[in-house]
Amino acid sequence: MRIVSGRYRGRTITPPKNFSARPTTDFAKEALFNIISVNFDVEEAAALDLFSGTGGISFEFASRGCRSVDSVEMNFAHHAFIKKTAQELQFSQMRCYKQNAFSFLATCKNTYDIIFADPPYDLEGIEKIHEAVFSRQLLNPGGWLILEHSKSKDFSTLAHFKEHRNYGSVNFSIFAS
Repeated sequence: MRIVSGRYRGRTITPPKNFSARPTTDFAKEALFNIISVNFDVEEAAALDLFSGTGGISFEFASRGCRSVDSVEMNFAHHAFIKKTAQELQFSQMRCYKQNAFSFLATCKNTYDIIFADPPYDLEGIEKIHEAVFSRQLLNPGGWLILEHSKSKDFSTLAHFKEHRNYGSVNFSIFAS
């Protein structure tokens, strides 16, 4: 896994081999951040990374100078790796939460410009992420929820749907507030 752009552009981050997380591919991550950078001033944005896994998306936001990055991961080893790596890279704007993503959404008091969620592709109730974000008004005006999912899922009928992007086996559905 590598950081695509920003202060640590090209930096390779290697999680332990026993990790069960499926990181977003570099190709898909680069394409996604190209879209984000056209639509947001990333340095002024507040970002939330749900189901952080290896932390690749959080590190990408932080490397690009994102004002604040909240990383939520419930797996102890994954959370510890993200937290340790953020400290090593001196990402002072990153806060790491060891918590279930749905529990975090249910109690979250912050609002965000960008919420990225990459749940396990076979997770039942994946649409509840969308429901929680919009019912609790966790996006700032003009903010986006970006949901990574398999090609077998179609979220185009959900409220606030903006667009769908496909990059090989990686799919993103984008919702705008």
